[in-house]
Amino acid sequence: MPAADRVDAAGVALRGVGRSFATADGVHEVLAGIDLDLAPGSTVALLGASGSGKSTLLRLVAGLDTPTAGDVRVGGEEVRGVHPRTAVVFQEPRLLPWRDLAGNVALGLPPGTARADGRAEVAHWLGTVGLEGFAGHRPRRVSGGMAQRAALARALVRRPGVLLLDEPFAALDALTRLKMQDLLDDVQRGTGATVLFVTHDVDEALHLADRVLVLGTSGERAGAHVVRDLHVDVPRPRDRGDAALAALRVDLLELLGVPRAHA
Repeated sequence: MPAADRVDAAGVALRGVGRSFATADGVHEVLAGIDLDLAPGSTVALLGASGSGKSTLLRLVAGLDTPTAGDVRVGGEEVRGVHPRTAVVFQEPRLLPWRDLAGNVALGLPPGTARADGRAEVAHWLGTVGLEGFAGHRPRRVSGGMAQRAALARALVRRPGVLLLDEPFAALDALTRLKMQDLLDDVQRGTGATVLFVTHDVDEALHLADRVLVLGTSGERAGAHVVRDLHVDVPRPRDRGDAALAALRVDLLELLGVPRAHA
């Protein structure tokens, strides 16, 4: 990936972050006392059981939600609304059916981008994700994997310092998912962006992340917090068959409630 694709990666900091919701049965505390620092240019995965607050935490960093306690900062600035240095990729591509892929990617351009520059940026990022021949296709004419590539290009055209992904490959078939994981790894290493992504897939987390954060509850704290901060000291790009990853996989699965097999 060309040096020109490098972005101004931003760090992320959370201090005492909590998020609770009012329900008919009282206050439901989803997150409590989250303290985190994500280094600029790092890739961090969020793991945890369903309902553990992974997507809530991601939305707080994106500025799509507001904490009920503590604060979130991107590049040292408190997040108040959608932050200009972040971009989000959701589980579903969320492409507008009446726009072609180029038109959908163009929606991610920063406000005020000149028309010629915008066309060049859109074409560049479509090419980066392997869609250079499909700019004029409508979403209904492409596969699910191609649609998600377009969603990734829409985020990248913003040249974000922090790229946020909420289970971006969960709806894809197994082989396409592996290819998309490798594409994301290539893009992150090429741009140098900070990446925070939510996944339920332990193997995906270990293949892509420098750190794996496991959210859960323990003790008397009602809300979820980080119960494990695992540093994956294996150089990227990684071999999925690496024995070091296999050992970490067993540990993470145990933590998530999947015990080792016993003879």
